[in-house]
Amino acid sequence: MRKHGVGWVLAACLLLSPAMAVAQVDVGNFIRKDKFEAIKISPTGEYLAATVPMEDRTVLAIMRRSDNKLTGTFALGKNSHVSNFWWVNPARVIVSVSEKFGQLDQPLGTGELFAIDADGGKATVLVGFRIGNQQTGSNIQQKTSEQVHAFLVDSLRADDKTVVVSIWPWGSDPFTRAERMDVYSGRRTPLARAPVRNADFTTDNAGDVRFAYGAGVDNSRKLYYRDGKGDDWRLINDESVSDQAEHPLGFNRDQSIAYLQVEKSSGSDVIVAWNVATGERKELLRNANVDPDDIIFSQDGDMVPVGAVYRDGKPVTKFFSDEVPEARLYRSLEAAFPGQTISVTSRTKDGKLALVQVSSDRNPGDFYLFNVDAKKLDYLLSRRDWLEPDEMATMTPVQLKARDGTDLHGFLTMPKGASGKHMPMVVVPHGGPFGIRDEWGFDPQAQMLASAGYAVLQINFRGSGGYGRAFRQAGARQWGQAMQDDVTDATRWAIQQGVADAARICIYGASYGAYAALMGVAKEPGLYKCAAGYVGVYDLPMMHTRGDIQRRGSGETYLNEWIGPRSTLGAVSPVNMADRIKVPVFLAAGGEDERAPVQHTELMERRLKAAGVPVETLYKKTEGHGFYKPENQQEYYTRLLAFFNRHLGGATAK
Repeated sequence: MRKHGVGWVLAACLLLSPAMAVAQVDVGNFIRKDKFEAIKISPTGEYLAATVPMEDRTVLAIMRRSDNKLTGTFALGKNSHVSNFWWVNPARVIVSVSEKFGQLDQPLGTGELFAIDADGGKATVLVGFRIGNQQTGSNIQQKTSEQVHAFLVDSLRADDKTVVVSIWPWGSDPFTRAERMDVYSGRRTPLARAPVRNADFTTDNAGDVRFAYGAGVDNSRKLYYRDGKGDDWRLINDESVSDQAEHPLGFNRDQSIAYLQVEKSSGSDVIVAWNVATGERKELLRNANVDPDDIIFSQDGDMVPVGAVYRDGKPVTKFFSDEVPEARLYRSLEAAFPGQTISVTSRTKDGKLALVQVSSDRNPGDFYLFNVDAKKLDYLLSRRDWLEPDEMATMTPVQLKARDGTDLHGFLTMPKGASGKHMPMVVVPHGGPFGIRDEWGFDPQAQMLASAGYAVLQINFRGSGGYGRAFRQAGARQWGQAMQDDVTDATRWAIQQGVADAARICIYGASYGAYAALMGVAKEPGLYKCAAGYVGVYDLPMMHTRGDIQRRGSGETYLNEWIGPRSTLGAVSPVNMADRIKVPVFLAAGGEDERAPVQHTELMERRLKAAGVPVETLYKKTEGHGFYKPENQQEYYTRLLAFFNRHLGGATAK
């Protein structure tokens, strides 16, 4: 049974094999938001800060550990989300903000930095374009509006008053600069100017800016290095020459070695040790299939890179040396929680207390406070303590080959207690699509579908992220073509393996996944029994004229290079293939969707009806790219499960 620890201030239904009775699905258990997302302990251990998802925004909440009292909160308006936060001294937090106009939108950073004290006082706009109480809230101190974006580079753990930030002037292809910023007033002093456009910066262990990496109008990524403060920049890697891109991760303790992540022209990314004196590069870590996902840093104040997490199926941790204290810590924690993923999310400045996240495919996330000296774990709280992990479905990594021999990776979620043979199945291609991927871990939607009695297949088709540059770029201009073939090949693989009942398979997705669902039934009319699309794009030429992608500075370039020129896209648009669709379709969309405007769904509906295809729809005028309101989510998933029930025979919602 799940433990129940401190309450944060602000069971799924069991499903057996298809031959057995299936209980109705409690949709509310799965659409209910996490109690919190990220959580970090303050440098002295006095406070915990966490991001708390609300209906249409994410707020920061700060709690005192001694009495669990909420001491401070930070929030902006509708569609504004606290995207990240950092303890910059024992009593002050810096906050970055993003915006998204729908549950499924990818958040876009606003480039603003705010700060707030742990007791809720001295809330300040440090850098940003917002002025006026109507924009930032009456309790936030105003400062002069600036037409720049700012991003935290180094929180300077040895300095309680300042941090290092990168400043990006508004406009296309800016030359960025690194500056030291006061965490109370926002005053800044220059540190370095980038020698390349669109540059990010990396500091050394003393907080001095040592690396700049970016790309100019030639779109070739370049890495520059300097020996110390005030020294000249020198180019150490040019992608156009080396055919590889490099970005720095940090330095070893004596700063004689810098660690770089190297993106190769083929294969997965490599972590190398670069000798700053001799220029020698030595490979440290590489996984045959996937790129490093997260970097593991030392538990002390130096924040030295010591290892990486690789999500090759189930996540695994690898270290530069098995002798570092962090390797021993992770191994002991992994032994204490077999089969689960361990992550040290934050630690006190003295390294004696660590906040540890434990999660898995069945566990959305439990948090423990680990006393390093006493080697003692104390349970704190859980993201979704209303769910029992033992009642959840199991997600299994799978690997197969596409028709052209390309290796594909994905995941199969199987209902608890199911036989695993000849199952009704829902194929769920992910959204994005480029640079996005499905990962092993708790997936509320997959769990909901499994609770209804379905095997759930998620495949990382070419174009997905995390499998190296070549695999990602192989998806360029392949909408409806090789990317779609990968989904088809994965579906046929599941049939050949005896997992899926060939007569009971539907395909369903959101955003790009909705496009892939409709293309799937258009291109393979005998493979699927039904299709469902949620906030999808179905008329690809329309992407060049409507929606937020084409309105961005580089939007037209992205559309042409990754999706295709407008003149070529009609042939791979589901709206022009409605007469080839022979199975029922369910479509849902939001009237305020900026990413996939509702006109896509309305046109798809008209074309399907004209072709005599049975089509059901759900429109919500005030929703965006994914429904925010709980009542609308409840209605949507109730309708979706009823749709699948009619065509696959699984459970419906309560």
